Amino acid sequence: MVTLHDVDREVVARQLGRAPRAIREVAHRCPCGTPDVIETSPRLPDGTPFPTLYYLTCPRAASRIGTLEASGLMSEMTDRLKADPELARRYRQAHESYLARRASHGEVPEIDGVSAGGMPTRVKCLHVLVGHSLACGPGVNPLGDEALAMLPEWWADGPCVPREDASTGSSI
Repeated sequence: MVTLHDVDREVVARQLGRAPRAIREVAHRCPCGTPDVIETSPRLPDGTPFPTLYYLTCPRAASRIGTLEASGLMSEMTDRLKADPELARRYRQAHESYLARRASHGEVPEIDGVSAGGMPTRVKCLHVLVGHSLACGPGVNPLGDEALAMLPEWWADGPCVPREDASTGSSI
């Protein structure tokens, strides 16, 4: 993981169209160099529990994932979890890995045992699963890995938002 710099915070704000909340660090960088996944704290600054540890920020990637979600892929994946004990075991391990990493930032009893994306028994958000796969690398979240492999190269046309040097205001 990479420490968050002011320029990254500004890029993420432009990607989201708002200031990021509870951001801890950049969890993954797009091949174009901009952050595409951030790691967040388990509580928002106002104290609200926030279960989404890995937050996908790239609007291009998010759009492509939305297309996958609209295709019915989540339902198909959930059905496979019910039929394939090995896949279900690996997905449960992804859930446990997610919880352990989030717990390393502090315990939040209100969301104890709750990860994100439907883990460990169903698939309800591919954005979270792909974010988890990007942040942790291949082999950690099997369904996140599958969804990621289905995406086109969202970075191929360059950064989704311009990166500006925080000290000079010039584009990087």
